[in-house]
Amino acid sequence: MSTMTKKERLQAAINGEAVDRPPVALWRHFPGDDYRPEDLAAATIEFQRRYDFDFVKVTPASSFCVHDWGAQDCWTGDPEGTREYTFHPIRSPEDWYTLSILNPTEGALGAQLCCLRLIAKELADEVPFIQTIFNPLAQAKNLVGSETLPVHMRRYPDALHAGLETITRTTIRFIEAARETGIAGIFYAIQHAQYGLLSEEEYSIFGRPYDMRILEAAQGLWLNVLHLHGREVMFDLVADYPVQVINWHDRETWPTLAEALTRTKLALCGGLQRWEVIVRGMPEQVREQAADAIAQTGGRRFILGTGCVVPVVAPFSNIRAAREAVELEV
Repeated sequence: MSTMTKKERLQAAINGEAVDRPPVALWRHFPGDDYRPEDLAAATIEFQRRYDFDFVKVTPASSFCVHDWGAQDCWTGDPEGTREYTFHPIRSPEDWYTLSILNPTEGALGAQLCCLRLIAKELADEVPFIQTIFNPLAQAKNLVGSETLPVHMRRYPDALHAGLETITRTTIRFIEAARETGIAGIFYAIQHAQYGLLSEEEYSIFGRPYDMRILEAAQGLWLNVLHLHGREVMFDLVADYPVQVINWHDRETWPTLAEALTRTKLALCGGLQRWEVIVRGMPEQVREQAADAIAQTGGRRFILGTGCVVPVVAPFSNIRAAREAVELEV
């Protein structure tokens, strides 16, 4: 088979067609650099130039979408590169009603659009890039705090719904603006579809309706990736979401890649365990796990990746091994 372009390879994988090699993509945070759009763009571009992945997932700090509502955070050395929230602006249930719909061209949202435009200028002709979007419940958690969110959900549902409505409308406006930068899709991060956090009924009320509205706004983009975060996830509840790819911690929680092929029509992204293999393992372990993942899927409807961000402490040699592993399967 002749060599495919990155877009051709990804589209074939999405459609379950034969590929010249399995696509591969890893992504990470860039703490410190993610305070400024120019630096985040430069770090993202340099990472792609080093490893030549099949798509670029742009990874700002999670606060980019809630900073303009007053959330504050800082990086304190977390090895995943994520920041710690130091102030949650929602102090009482009534505060949900005070949120206003944000202008996506201003403030932190506008800065992220600037980052996307800089990445597009350098990479758009070479590789598809997608923007991280946190779902409304995840944004709500960062506005009120993880412990308070379920309290508001169960005691003050109307107030929380009002906040989720504002968050949803703001997020849709941001996606509409991000389209203009040339993104191929969104990386839609869901954090609360976990049985250890919510029941299916709760997620069906406070998560899914808002998810569907946002994903409807992303229709027409060809590389929308659903990220299902955490363990004991509600895979079946989101397996029919209108996206092209689903990514979850397949090496840490149900289902396996092989099981997932029978439970969804979406392409699967995963196969590599982040901590035990990508961080603490050796390159040969990375290659072995990649080969197992390709065997589980038969190399169809599959993109090699990790279940979430690659920790910033991951050895370069292991990241290179992940990229090189798909070449060994040709």
